[in-house]
Amino acid sequence: MHVRRERESDIDAIRGVVYAAFLNHPMHAPGAPPNEPALVEALRAAGALTLSLVAEDDDGRILGHIAFSPVTVGGRDAGWYGVGPVAAHPSCQGRGIGSALVNQGLGELRGIGAGGAVLVGDPNYYRRFGFHPDPALTLEGVPPEYFLALPLGETRPSGAVCFHSAFAG
Repeated sequence: MHVRRERESDIDAIRGVVYAAFLNHPMHAPGAPPNEPALVEALRAAGALTLSLVAEDDDGRILGHIAFSPVTVGGRDAGWYGVGPVAAHPSCQGRGIGSALVNQGLGELRGIGAGGAVLVGDPNYYRRFGFHPDPALTLEGVPPEYFLALPLGETRPSGAVCFHSAFAG
């Protein structure tokens, strides 16, 4: 398996992997179709998909996907990015695909001089990458223990974080 940036030819496979990964996810109503594939597409259409990575096997089959998009902190651009969705096809979960995507993505964010990254997720999973709750950063409607931050630079902004408007859909 290796991780690379998405290509236009990957879009259908990305949609399928993200759909399968979030189908019947506990955070969705039972039987409801996941909204994450539409979220990725909306970010892409808006030009807000700063970084979109896929994990593929040696045969070129897409196994996983991760998206990174800009966020604002305290109403302004602080050079921080939202992580997600992160998806691994259910048939491949538990094999390190998500970890590889997160690590590669964070490395690329560091490479572009990003100030940090935020996400909503399981603290037990994301702690291994250095994410933790930060009382200086808030996300309306999300319990603080699930809103996690990872500073990548020297500057530590504070305030309310806003993800791209595609997340509201």
